[in-house]
Amino acid sequence: MTATGNDEYGQALAERIKQFIIDADKNSARSRQRRIGPSEVGEPCERQLTYKILDWPETNTSRDPIAAIIGTGFHMWMAEKFEARQVPMPDGKPRYRIEERVTVRQGPTEASTLTGSSDLFDRLALLNNDWKLVGKSSHDKYRTGGPGEKYRVQAHLYGLGQENAGHRPARVAVTFIGRHHELMVHVWSEPYDRSVAEAALARLDRIRDTAAGLELDIHPENWRMVPIPEKPSCRFCPWLLPGSTDLAAGCPGAPNPNAGASLEALIA
Repeated sequence: MTATGNDEYGQALAERIKQFIIDADKNSARSRQRRIGPSEVGEPCERQLTYKILDWPETNTSRDPIAAIIGTGFHMWMAEKFEARQVPMPDGKPRYRIEERVTVRQGPTEASTLTGSSDLFDRLALLNNDWKLVGKSSHDKYRTGGPGEKYRVQAHLYGLGQENAGHRPARVAVTFIGRHHELMVHVWSEPYDRSVAEAALARLDRIRDTAAGLELDIHPENWRMVPIPEKPSCRFCPWLLPGSTDLAAGCPGAPNPNAGASLEALIA
């Protein structure tokens, strides 16, 4: 008799383990985070940011969590290995700031305050580095086309967070590590520029202020005034709802004729 591994017990157990992983991820601190973090501020889609700012009910709840789970595990592994390599600097303090919470901006309200966990700051190199575990096609894209505005903004926001903590970086970097059978590493880096972070924060404030002015909870028809990019990246958007004709219920992801127009002009 040949064992195929397709018995009913194995299939039932596989489904239970799959559901366990999904449920555990939904209850993780990362999934429960409601406030915008540095990794989201540079999102090109103003509609996605508006949904996030307003804590709008998510629609794309069946997203596969495994890539994010693997990424979290890799971050923990890197933190452990760098902690094992710690050496003191001349001031007696450790060289590496590992997974340190930083305040990018302390606002007058909780909603306007931006904090996050910086993967690694090297006090000797004056370098803030962020780990990204990505698939092969994404690795190729970032290697040939750069990190994209979202990751570039994130890098400088964490640079600002380190500066606010008294550790002004000289450079910021994003390290892309291929998530496949062979080790592939690509590092994007540029000099730290505080103005990149400040411009991103100003954009976020504009989107927040305009969302409040549109009164989207009272006037859901105004969602059509919130633009999306000409070529949005919708696959993992929590508010993706294919075929939706009601933007208050979810976004179909289709190009918006108002894309690229400023929200202020739309409501003027």
